[in-house]
Amino acid sequence: MNEFDRDQESSKLSPMLRSLIIIEQIAKANGSVSGADLVKALGVPKQTVHRIARQLEVEGFLQRESEAKRYLPGPRLRDIAINVHLNSAAAGPRHAILQALAEEVGETCNCTIIDRNELVYFDRVEANWPYPIHVPVGSRHPLHCTASGKLLLAFQSARQRRQLISVAPLKRFTDRTTTDTQSLASELKQIRQNGVGEDHEEYLPGMSAIAVPVINNANKVGFALAIQAPTSRKPVSDLKRFLPAMREAAAAIAAAGPEQYDTASTN
Repeated sequence: MNEFDRDQESSKLSPMLRSLIIIEQIAKANGSVSGADLVKALGVPKQTVHRIARQLEVEGFLQRESEAKRYLPGPRLRDIAINVHLNSAAAGPRHAILQALAEEVGETCNCTIIDRNELVYFDRVEANWPYPIHVPVGSRHPLHCTASGKLLLAFQSARQRRQLISVAPLKRFTDRTTTDTQSLASELKQIRQNGVGEDHEEYLPGMSAIAVPVINNANKVGFALAIQAPTSRKPVSDLKRFLPAMREAAAAIAAAGPEQYDTASTN
C-alpha cells in the first residue's frame, strides 16, 4: 500500500478506532511515545492525533511524560492491563499450571508484572502449610529487593531500568536489602545472563524466593513466575533445585494462552 492509499484508509477510521490505535501504540511501546510517532502510526493530521490524545489523557487512559509531548499509559490503562491478566481466557489454564507447580514443590507460587515502579501479584497459589505468608492477588511490592521484581527489572530496556532504580532512593527492608544502585545494576546484569531472580531475605526476614521469566509469543518477557518459601525450610540454594520444573511450568503457561503482555505493558 502506498502512502496515498494508507492516508485514504486512515481517513475512514472512526474516532473510537483511532483512539484504540493510539492506546495500542502506547501500550506496546518500550517507553514513551511522541505525538509525531502517533501521527505516523495513524496517518492523520497532527491536530487530530493531539485532540484524541488529549481526550484520552483527561480520562486517565494516557499520561504525559513530564511537560513533553510524549505519552505513557495512564492509570486507567494500567488497571485494564492488570485486569486482563486476572480475567483473560488464559487465567484458568495458567492457574491450573501454577497449582500443579505449587503441589510439586510444596511451596507458594505466584505470577507478577510491573505496574509503574511496583511489583503486582496477579495470580497466586498458597502452600498448604500451617503458617503461610498471605499475599493477596493485586497487592503491590518493591522491585529492587524481590526475586520477581529484580527479574522483571533486568529485562526492561536500559533506559527504563535506569529510571526505575535511580529515580528515588532504594528503600531498605532488611539488613540484606541492596540499596546501592551500582550493586543492583551489577546483579541485574547477572540476572539477564542466567534468567533467574533471587531474594535472599532481602524483602521479608526469613523468606526466600526465586523467579523465572514467562516468555510470550512475541519473544519478550511477559511476566515472572516465582516460588517463595521460609528460609528455614528452603533457602534459595534449595529452591534452585526446582528451576527445571519452574521453566517447564513457565513454558506451559506461555503455550496455554494468547497473552501478549511484556514487562513494560503497564509502565
